[in-house]
Amino acid sequence: MLFFQLFQQLAEQKAPVKVELKNDIAISGQLQSVDQYLNVKLANVSIDNPDKFPHLVSLRNCFIRGSVVRYIHLLPTAVNVEKLEDDCRREAKIERTNRKAATA
Repeated sequence: MLFFQLFQQLAEQKAPVKVELKNDIAISGQLQSVDQYLNVKLANVSIDNPDKFPHLVSLRNCFIRGSVVRYIHLLPTAVNVEKLEDDCRREAKIERTNRKAATA
């Protein structure tokens, strides 16, 4: 849930991202939206290797299914790493507490 919220915030900011797919296609663009399955919608799309994938050069907007995504590369300035680490620790602590309460 934590990363979904992070990507939603980035979508609100129209952050530039690079999405690397499992079939080795890399697509750069502005993050428009993301859903709970981490499906992403990009605008102002460009293909990183147009010589290898000329049929994708004409794309301007695209929807990418979350299950075909290998990586989503973000700008280092787009993420507050310290806040993300703190939120991860807090979420893990809550999970441990809930697990202990369920077994008791």
